[in-house]
Amino acid sequence: MHLLAYIPFIHPLNALQPWWYLLLVPFVFGVSVIYKAYRLPTLASFWRHVGVMTVQVVLIIVSMSVLLALVIQVLVPLIPVT
Repeated sequence: MHLLAYIPFIHPLNALQPWWYLLLVPFVFGVSVIYKAYRLPTLASFWRHVGVMTVQVVLIIVSMSVLLALVIQVLVPLIPVT
């Protein structure tokens, strides 16, 4: 595929496809920095709050993906097909 013939959403760029899930951490970190900078009244413990929020959001997203994978792998095959 030539880059001149690139059509978004039809021919996706596969450069980061094997490692797309690693982009979760910098994305969540950036959102946490912006959110905490806006919401905290003082910036005394800013980085601690950012770190806690980043870890919380990443753990929640990972646990939700594991739960969804278990539902798809275990519960969906048990649904009767008639």
